[in-house]
Amino acid sequence: QVQLVESGGGWVQPGGSLRLSCAVTGSISGVNFMGWYRQPPGKQRELVAFISSGSSTNYADSVKGRFTISRDNAKNTVYLQMNSLKTEDTAVYYCNAGVRTDWNLGDYWGQGTQVTVSS
Repeated sequence: QVQLVESGGGWVQPGGSLRLSCAVTGSISGVNFMGWYRQPPGKQRELVAFISSGSSTNYADSVKGRFTISRDNAKNTVYLQMNSLKTEDTAVYYCNAGVRTDWNLGDYWGQGTQVTVSS
C-alpha cells in the first residue's frame, strides 16, 4: 500500500523558516513528479511547488524566491524549505506524487500538515 508521510509543519513567527518533508512508502517501482499544495483557511487548494523526475522545478508566484523544493530519489522523499514566511502562508500543506507500482501509475496525496505563521 502506497502512503505519503508528511512531517515538519508547525507554528512559526513571520520571517521565520520551516522545512517540510514527505516520504513515499510502500511497495513502489519509482516516483515521477512530486509537489506541494496548500489550502489556506476558507480557500481552495493551490499549487505551491512542483518538481519533475528530472528535478525541473516550478513555483507559485507568491512563493518564488522564498521557498525551495527538492527531492532525494534514493529516499523517495520530497522537501519544501520555506524561508521568510508570511502570515498569508498559513495553510494546510499537502504532498502530492505520481507513484509507479508493479500494476499502475497513480496520483497519491499525503494527509496534510498544518503550517501557522503568526506573531
